[in-house]
Amino acid sequence: MTTTSKKRAAPRKTATTKAPKAAVAASTVPKAAPEIEPKVVKLVDPIVSDPDMKKKELVDLAVERSGVKKRDAKPAIEAALAILGETLADGRELNLPPLGKVKINRTADNGKTKVIICKVRQSTGSEEILSNGPLADDGE
Repeated sequence: MTTTSKKRAAPRKTATTKAPKAAVAASTVPKAAPEIEPKVVKLVDPIVSDPDMKKKELVDLAVERSGVKKRDAKPAIEAALAILGETLADGRELNLPPLGKVKINRTADNGKTKVIICKVRQSTGSEEILSNGPLADDGE
């Protein structure tokens, strides 16, 4: 009996096949991803600030807290605001507890207006000082 033997062709070697077969087979099997626990994201309502405080409101609140008459308080408050504005315009910093320390970061002069960028630093106890100070509202 004659047997015919077929020769097997040798696998072609290419430049991309560098790893042995066992290593290639192991790398193609995807590994199980680690179990990830979901994080609960808390929704936060946006903070909407109150409208700007105007001079009239400042005078009314100062009259209410101090007990002085409006005709006496208004000129004093206007003078104090003018002094604060002039001081900032001159480039001086303010240190006025319980308001805090006002530090000028930068200024820009546009001809008609002057823009002053400031940082106000208050101590953490300033709310307590304001609420328990001599001008605090006693709820009367």
